[in-house]
Amino acid sequence: MFHLLWYLIIGLLAGLIGKSVMHEHLSLMWTIVLGIIGSLIGGGVTSLLFRPRNERYHPAGLIFSTLGAILILFICNRLNIHLPAL
Repeated sequence: MFHLLWYLIIGLLAGLIGKSVMHEHLSLMWTIVLGIIGSLIGGGVTSLLFRPRNERYHPAGLIFSTLGAILILFICNRLNIHLPAL
């Protein structure tokens, strides 16, 4: 149960930072979805490049989650895909 809450918190933080950097206006739900998808992308890249010392927490998780969210917004911006706003 704690893992789900942790994914929501990290997703919200990564989505907030990502949409702030890219100057997008998204609802709270879409911000969390953006952060979780960015976290999946960032987590995949992180697990390929760096192996965590323990299996529970990776210190670069929030950084790569945010970079994943920014990448998603950048690709959507280039492909002219508009995400739902407020």
